[in-house]
Amino acid sequence: MRKMLIAGNWKMNKTIPESLQLIHDLMRKLDSDCPAEVVLIPPFISLSSAAEALRGSDIQLGAQNLSHLAEGAVTGEISASMLISVGCRYVLVGHSERRNLFQEDDTVINQKLKTALSEGLHAILCVGETWKDREAGKTKDIIGNQLKRGLEGLSLMEMRKISIAYEPVWAIGTGKNAQPGQAQEVHEAIRSELSSQYDPETAKATRIIYGGSVTPDSSPSLMSQPDIDGALVGGASLDADSFYAIINAVK
Repeated sequence: MRKMLIAGNWKMNKTIPESLQLIHDLMRKLDSDCPAEVVLIPPFISLSSAAEALRGSDIQLGAQNLSHLAEGAVTGEISASMLISVGCRYVLVGHSERRNLFQEDDTVINQKLKTALSEGLHAILCVGETWKDREAGKTKDIIGNQLKRGLEGLSLMEMRKISIAYEPVWAIGTGKNAQPGQAQEVHEAIRSELSSQYDPETAKATRIIYGGSVTPDSSPSLMSQPDIDGALVGGASLDADSFYAIINAVK
């Protein structure tokens, strides 16, 4: 059975002291009977301090991005080996803000996935459509192409270290949220695409999580859907009470 995954993407928020306070507040609430695998994804500057604060806990550490290059004269970039060295286990790849604001295409995303996996990181591959795509009935085509191109050349063994995050671009930071049935329909389509690209067993084992203005109020109905295996949480992960409520929705 797939264990649910709840990942908190802090984006460009929280100083180091604020990050440590949030971690402290969250750890006080979580107990050993946590119903999900929890991943915190703070800004790069807080990774080292966060790793130390999380030492001995079951909470995993993730990064928001990485370079597809191993090293070199690429000012401002972070390599997979650097993330490993600071204590990261997870990394986001292909978040919609990276695709839209920084023009990362599926070729670059595929390279980043391969680099992350080669260094031993677990990757969360983000896919999703715009409102224009949805209105035009292109949701499944857009996401299918993102999966084909993003996962190109990756083996069955490598797929075991990849989770998929469906994040409808139109629902990120807007307060809008896909209805549980809408999200389930897309998650089911993603699992079907993975079955075609790999096999039914791999598709069944892959965690597909939902990201798009997830809140404590919306999370219980989302988590109850058969193909939703957790959440990629943005704004609500910046508050310990809200994030804890979303984690508890897994129950």
